[in-house]
Amino acid sequence: MFEIEFATFAAIVFVFALVSRRVERLDVTAPMAFIVAGMLFGATHLFNASINNEVLLLIGSIALVLVLFTDASRINISLFRVNAELPARLLIVGLPLTIAVGAVIAALLFTNLTIWQAAIIGAVLAPTDAGLGQAIVTSERVPVRIREALNVESGLNDGGSVPFLLVFLALAAIQEGVEPPSFWIVAVEQIGIGVVVGLLVGIAGGWLIRSATQRGWMTRTFKRLSFLALAVLAWGVAGPIGGSGFIAAFVGGFATGATVGEVEEAATDFSEAEGELLLLAVFFLVGVIATSLLGALNWTILLYAILSLTVIRMLPVAISLIRTKLRRSSVLFLGWFGPRGLASIVLMLVALEEPALAPLAPQIATIVLVTVILSVFAHGISARPGAAIYARKVAAMDSDAPELRAVSQLPARQRRMSK
Repeated sequence: MFEIEFATFAAIVFVFALVSRRVERLDVTAPMAFIVAGMLFGATHLFNASINNEVLLLIGSIALVLVLFTDASRINISLFRVNAELPARLLIVGLPLTIAVGAVIAALLFTNLTIWQAAIIGAVLAPTDAGLGQAIVTSERVPVRIREALNVESGLNDGGSVPFLLVFLALAAIQEGVEPPSFWIVAVEQIGIGVVVGLLVGIAGGWLIRSATQRGWMTRTFKRLSFLALAVLAWGVAGPIGGSGFIAAFVGGFATGATVGEVEEAATDFSEAEGELLLLAVFFLVGVIATSLLGALNWTILLYAILSLTVIRMLPVAISLIRTKLRRSSVLFLGWFGPRGLASIVLMLVALEEPALAPLAPQIATIVLVTVILSVFAHGISARPGAAIYARKVAAMDSDAPELRAVSQLPARQRRMSK
């Protein structure tokens, strides 16, 4: 049933692989190329839109689950306490403010939305994916402290946005009269069950991995597969019993990493072939689906997408970094490089599964996809020159500048969209 879609995608992957290094030198990222390819094929109407949505939700959900789990499993509490100031500010202050500002601006621009529907858009577009600005997180010219702030923030704000989204979905359903006033309790239950399932799977699975490793029972390959299996297990168990699979995966990853102890990079690396393939499939299908939504595109949506990447992101970042003594160039740099990617796509699809949003599905999908596509191109194109400009600013800083403060150790996190 999906043979044509799979064969087409496989052919595109093969062709892109043949010229990938040459394309890379042109500052064309893989997500950019696959979105364009998807749009070209979408324009031919060779792909069934309903199949695309179904496949995109499945592939995107699995990819996000693995990313949430592996990112959380790499968190080292002792190191995080030492290096936590910038990412903690971005997550604890910046993330809620980003959601709030995004909700307010959405409510002002899209007058047909209720405040909770606008808040859903704010929550969906709040997570960032630093991997889409690959040149930033791998550039040694960018101070380690700044790179790691972006890395840690993007690794944790995916999971941090999910509880907000669940609560907003419940409140929107109540406001629309689709659900009774007590329905918000369901959102709390989803969060709570997700946390419990994640803890149980993570602690039990982590203990078994540690025990098997100490006895020499596990090969390196299957240790890596065991982490991916636990991620899918936490997600798959939580959903059917009323919990959030994404929260279960995130909490499960944290619990697994804490139980296993020092997590080997090879055991949780989601940046190699299988992760790359899933992510590129998502971006290809985004391109395909985007062509069917062009009729809903208008200047208001385009304006919101631009504001989402600038004011809605940069203002909360600036507020969260007050009193850090970072230079203005560093604050602008951290504010600009907050690309929207996988998490926003998947959370949008999850949100649109709710009946209360059914009449607004084309509008919300267009808002989110236009923002993501604009982000992929804007951040992909600006990554190298942006890093070069910022590096010159850094070179002129005093040696005691807070940007240049050493960190005790780099987290073992590699970017998802690897070269």
